[in-house]
Amino acid sequence: MTRVILKNVTKKFKDVTAVKNINLEIDDKEFMVFVGPSGCGKTTTLRMIAGLDEITEGDIYIGDRRINDVPPKNRNIAMVFQSYALYPHMSVYDNMAFGLKLRKIQKSEIDNRVAEAAEILGLTDLLERLPKQLSGGQRQRVALGRAIVRQPLVFLMDEPLSNLDAKLRVQMRAELQKLHRRLNATVIYVTHDQVEAMTLGQRISVILNGELQQVAPPIEVYEKPVNRFVAGFIGSPPMNFIKGVLRKSKDIFTFEASSFKFDIPKDLEFDQLLDPYQDKNMLFGIRPSDIWDVPSSAWIDRKFTIDAKVDFRELMGSETYVYLKVGDIPLVTRVGTMTDTAPGSKFTIVINLRKIHLFDPEAQKAII
Repeated sequence: MTRVILKNVTKKFKDVTAVKNINLEIDDKEFMVFVGPSGCGKTTTLRMIAGLDEITEGDIYIGDRRINDVPPKNRNIAMVFQSYALYPHMSVYDNMAFGLKLRKIQKSEIDNRVAEAAEILGLTDLLERLPKQLSGGQRQRVALGRAIVRQPLVFLMDEPLSNLDAKLRVQMRAELQKLHRRLNATVIYVTHDQVEAMTLGQRISVILNGELQQVAPPIEVYEKPVNRFVAGFIGSPPMNFIKGVLRKSKDIFTFEASSFKFDIPKDLEFDQLLDPYQDKNMLFGIRPSDIWDVPSSAWIDRKFTIDAKVDFRELMGSETYVYLKVGDIPLVTRVGTMTDTAPGSKFTIVINLRKIHLFDPEAQKAII
């Protein structure tokens, strides 16, 4: 089994702690994604697994082998970088075969490995070309091929799609998913793009300031974020956050903001979680997809509707992001393209109360 285990892993650069006490177990053959903003420590963590950066504290295991003091070349990993790092004077074949030649592997074995990788990646007809004769997507596939021929225990990928245009990134994401299924390998993938994280990862590790915030399957991170940062970072457009106060009257909890209030459904059984927050400040969160315009949600109980005003909109093709104002409170919602969303117009919305999130405004942790 090729599990990757990080135990209390910390990395310090002089007085700066880049990675703080990370504990993580990546399963055999899992596609794990490290995601977070620039400078959060995700690439540093990947580089420690690769052996390119020394570990200040803690231990890293690949399989049952502790690798803290194992040189990078002996860790049996392959890394794909943001830059393609291809040799411009070498053909596709030679770029893919170069590492194997350095290891003095027999030519027949090299030919077989390169041919197999080229077939997987659709490069068979391009083996004699130079990198300058390839498109960006083809160059990235060559970089992947160079890693595949190594037949490593673990693939480490550091933002490999960031240099591609938007359309090509979508195509390459699909190819990476197929590649993972075909190779049946352990993959650790670093990105700052939450869309890549959600679409590629079997689990995602959300990192902020060198600390793990949440490790879970993408849908769990999206629907049950553990704190405000995760809730706001994962999802596009980001979650709406509204400050208010939690009240309780006749066993019913009510969230009161400056421009509206609503009752929290009793049957959600959150009373025990909310009791300590009665009459205290609270941060309310709701995703744009859970704010509906009333005409398209006529089946919803209309006891709670909100009159808003359209501030501006973004037409996205199949849907529209509508930016609203409810008094002094900004909100964003996602609606169909047929909805009338002219700036300045009145817009009546209803909130899906079964999809609400409440956060402790001080600790930033999710309550529900």
